[in-house]
Amino acid sequence: MPQTEAGALRTLYPPIEPYASAMLDVGDGHSIYYERAGTAGAKPAIFLHGGPGGGIAPEHRRLFDPALYDVMLFDQRGCGRSTPHAGLEANTTWHLVADIERLRQIMGVEKWLVFGGSWGSTLGLAYAETHPERVSALILRGVYTATRPELDWYYQFGVSEMFPDKYEAFQAPIPEAERGAMMAAYRKLLTGDDRNTQIEAAKAWSLWEGETITLLPSPGLTTAHGDDHFALAFARIENHYFVHDCWLEPEQLLRNAGRLRGIPGTIVHGRYDMPCPARYAWALHKAWPDADFHLIEGAGHAYSEPGILDQLIRATDRFAASA
Repeated sequence: MPQTEAGALRTLYPPIEPYASAMLDVGDGHSIYYERAGTAGAKPAIFLHGGPGGGIAPEHRRLFDPALYDVMLFDQRGCGRSTPHAGLEANTTWHLVADIERLRQIMGVEKWLVFGGSWGSTLGLAYAETHPERVSALILRGVYTATRPELDWYYQFGVSEMFPDKYEAFQAPIPEAERGAMMAAYRKLLTGDDRNTQIEAAKAWSLWEGETITLLPSPGLTTAHGDDHFALAFARIENHYFVHDCWLEPEQLLRNAGRLRGIPGTIVHGRYDMPCPARYAWALHKAWPDADFHLIEGAGHAYSEPGILDQLIRATDRFAASA
């Protein structure tokens, strides 16, 4: 069990293996990997990973009490164990929203708790605003509304001022004349015909994120984000989504937050979150009063940072007792 002493930070539940897993053909040439963990027939929940293109990890199962939850986890199109690896065709926000509905039908439930962090919060909001009647509760970490100012802050100018050394490495694959539009310049490399160029660009893109999402350096994240196979899907899919503004209208997710009315929720955000500025989490908090809000001091973006993880575990525990 996570720690329960008064004042102690909550931690992950013990390691657990899925009790079921399968591949689902969702059409358009895509098959997605999904798994279920916990107790069959317990409180239904779905976990939405970040990126886009990040994939699920065994630790994600451990965010939920396995005795109280039946959790669906899946690798979104093109990443993790889903196929085709790094595929961009028929891979949009709205394809993923439809995939989530397919998975809900497989589970056979009317409503479920939706848990999403970073890009997963974007996707969670898009799903909940499209299908509010299917959401029993919503837990969002590292809120990202995918607006152009947020994208420019991270990839063009903003975080570059906080991490000039890391940003220099991020710029390195891009000719100086093209650095005024970094996402567009990276797209040319990531979708070009030269495999070695793709991988070099993918690793630079992926490491920029892996080395700026925690308050303090994390060698483990550097290793994971520097892996060729992971980086290729992560960078290609993330860039593909972001150059298309995630197929969202400007300010769409905040503008439609009224559709969340009546859905209980929790928002958890690190004060020093670099990829996802806290002002957008604050704006969502104002627009969605049904959710409680936790701005975590001394924390960056990653779910694994102690203060963030503590509130996430407390939230899943709290909602386990609700209908």
